[in-house]
Amino acid sequence: MKSNTKKKLAKPGSARKERVILITNDDGITAPGIRNLVEAMKPFGRVVIVAPDSPQSAMGHAITISKSLRLDRVEVFEGVESWQCSGTPVDCVKLAVNKVLHRKPDLLVSGINHGSNSSINVIYSGTMSAAMEGAIEGIPSIGFSLLDHSLSADFAPARKIVEHVVRNVLEIGLDAGTLLNVNIPKLPFGKIRGIRICRQANAKWKEEFDERLDPNGRKYYWLTGKFINFDTGDDTDEWALHNGFVSVVPVQFDLTAHHAIQHLNAVSWKIR
Repeated sequence: MKSNTKKKLAKPGSARKERVILITNDDGITAPGIRNLVEAMKPFGRVVIVAPDSPQSAMGHAITISKSLRLDRVEVFEGVESWQCSGTPVDCVKLAVNKVLHRKPDLLVSGINHGSNSSINVIYSGTMSAAMEGAIEGIPSIGFSLLDHSLSADFAPARKIVEHVVRNVLEIGLDAGTLLNVNIPKLPFGKIRGIRICRQANAKWKEEFDERLDPNGRKYYWLTGKFINFDTGDDTDEWALHNGFVSVVPVQFDLTAHHAIQHLNAVSWKIR
């Protein structure tokens, strides 16, 4: 049965001990997005970074089990404890809890991702899988993405959105087993129309494989594709982003299709 327990976090200025915030991403520890996320999170507590040492986009919930992992202290952000990991975003979260913090952080934020993680992209996203791992561990977790793949992207509007979302999460907490998928349109702050709580749109990638030949005449393939939105609803993340809103989708790691249980129980499952 789904729990309605909310993980509450102390508000800024609280008398309790300093809040510990874990930051990670999938674009790598030197990506502009994580630098902006660090700056946005500094007012909320002690920031600790554990992030991949190289880009790990589209890794999903992969973990490293067939080779060793490296975890090195680095000086990337002045005055902020930072570690780079040779593994995946999920590896980063696991190592952060077990080998860096030796405890669960009070909040986990992942990103700011370069590019959308709306709709079906949440399944493939290393950014969101890191946040998902946090939720699995009972850590209030949020993944942030900006709809701009450019390394020169303007993250100033996104930083303001991050601060606003985090303040709201600190105010009301998150249900156990729930995390937030936040996508931010590529717009100046004054052009963003607001924030919408949405459902995930029914959309997918129509994939193709570009077939090529290497210098030795051997075939190799390059994945390409087109994103297709089948959903016409005005309550989806795709609609919100297309219409200038920030989309906030509550996500859960319980993949059970609860609505199908009654249908499947309409027949006998007794083994004869």
